[in-house]
Amino acid sequence: MKRLLTLLLCLCTFVGFGAEPTESGEKGESFNPGEVILHHVADSHEWHWFSTDNGHFVTYLPIIAYQPGKGLSVFSSEELAEGKTHGNLKLEEEKLVTTDGSKVYDFSITKNVAALAMSSLLLVIIFTSVAKSYNRRAGQAPSGLQNALEPFVVFIRDEVGKKSIGPKYERYMPYLLTVFFFIWFNNLLGLTPGAANLTGNIAVTMAMALLTLIITLFSANKNYWGHIFAPPGVPWPLYIIMVPVELVGVIVKPFSLMIRLFANITAGHIIILSFISLIFIFRSSATGFLSVPFGLFISMLELLVSILQAYIFTLLTAMYIGSAVEEHHHDEAHHEDFGTAEERAGGSNLAHLGRPDVAAH
Repeated sequence: MKRLLTLLLCLCTFVGFGAEPTESGEKGESFNPGEVILHHVADSHEWHWFSTDNGHFVTYLPIIAYQPGKGLSVFSSEELAEGKTHGNLKLEEEKLVTTDGSKVYDFSITKNVAALAMSSLLLVIIFTSVAKSYNRRAGQAPSGLQNALEPFVVFIRDEVGKKSIGPKYERYMPYLLTVFFFIWFNNLLGLTPGAANLTGNIAVTMAMALLTLIITLFSANKNYWGHIFAPPGVPWPLYIIMVPVELVGVIVKPFSLMIRLFANITAGHIIILSFISLIFIFRSSATGFLSVPFGLFISMLELLVSILQAYIFTLLTAMYIGSAVEEHHHDEAHHEDFGTAEERAGGSNLAHLGRPDVAAH
């Protein structure tokens, strides 16, 4: 843990902190809640921690830009802060553009990229520690962090993996556990002051949804593809309608995963910030008696939503994979055969008991 804190401090001081004069502190300027809220939930090229009357406390992140013909340039985002330009580069609504209209490719370490790296490192450190604890305490009762996380691992294995995927669940457990804890941890981190809204970024949720789609398609058996290109029980002329509908369904499933997580997490942040903004809109401390309790209630609710959304994403992922690997069983044929055999066996038994009339009936 000490090493993690040291690394985080090094990352924070990589480009240093700066104090900028606050625009909202200028006399006569009205408060714009929409701009403030969008600034906090959107990605940026700097990490804004908090503001005071004296300025903004910001960590400036690296700008990595490639321009055809000019090559690669790396510098601090402080060079582009407050509308400044660096060479022919500038930021317009957090988008890196050129002043002369030429092409530029942005590979910068943005706030969400930095948060992704730090949260991934945190997960690796935590679960490496848990794995070492299992090896060190083999056959003993879990304790500490191992004891805290084991119920969640067992729940995802038994209630999600086994029930949704079936006998082949073990090969997908690493992915399911990674998805669950990644979403849950980043949902919680996103609720801390000054943190990044990582799981509320549609690019992050899209990447996870694409991974689910790729794993589902590469795991699919012939029964899965048969239900898509030759839906059972459907007259062949209707294939013209049904096949495109089934193919659209393949894409809609991960799309719904992407939108659901993005919308729920972003909505929670917007509602909390909206309640807090009421204080600055009405410029009255009395408003705080209403907005603060409601904001606190939504924050507590977000703690439940954070794990609920992680569970829903993981469960639906397991269900999609389970439908792709499910083997086709001729249940009805087996049932009919079993019933016929049972009737024959019953008839033979009754005949054996000396009641051929009932057996024949």
